[in-house]
Amino acid sequence: MRTALALICFAAPAAAQETFVLPAGCDAFLTVQSESCQVDHHFTCQGDPDGHQRRVSLDEEGVTYAGVIDRETQWISSFHVRSGHREQLESDPAEPASISDLIETGLDDYDFRTFSDEIGTTRYVGQDTLTGREITIDGVTLAETTYDITALDEAGNEVWSSKGNEFISRNWRMFIAGTGVVTTSNGEFEQSNRPVEFIYPGEPGFLSSSPKHGCGVAIS
Repeated sequence: MRTALALICFAAPAAAQETFVLPAGCDAFLTVQSESCQVDHHFTCQGDPDGHQRRVSLDEEGVTYAGVIDRETQWISSFHVRSGHREQLESDPAEPASISDLIETGLDDYDFRTFSDEIGTTRYVGQDTLTGREITIDGVTLAETTYDITALDEAGNEVWSSKGNEFISRNWRMFIAGTGVVTTSNGEFEQSNRPVEFIYPGEPGFLSSSPKHGCGVAIS
């Protein structure tokens, strides 16, 4: 479940804009509309290391997440807007996440930590596996994965875990959300954020600040 250098500064509340405004020096290459009332914008920025990608996610109320991944899809940095906490990847993970390993062998194990001034250190341990199944959504062919991830606090206590299916794009070298079950101390929760539309520069809806699908639906 690996679907964030410097985090993004926003010029204005995204909910008040029809089009999301990128930071200066950045260029978007993809907008994804998902079934769970979420829209994601994927882009690169001048000055970032080669292979780094950024993502901003929005719901009906505005930006919910901003993050940076590297060429191997490691979570370099993340900003979770609603909780107000940021996470930064450690410099030398015990077992780095690697989309290259996943593509080449069909399996990737990972074990890494992130540091946060707000919530402390979190250790993420898990595995991604290719199922061998390919799915085409809105003209884009994606490879299906299964995932199993556990988040642990500094004392080694489980904070949450999740299992399910996601997708990878070999061309874009990124994970794309799917479906799964998240387990916390409050119980189990199903989630589904499969993509519905892939929108490219120049097409209607590119960099839209408004999610289109599944909005207004009560989730238990």
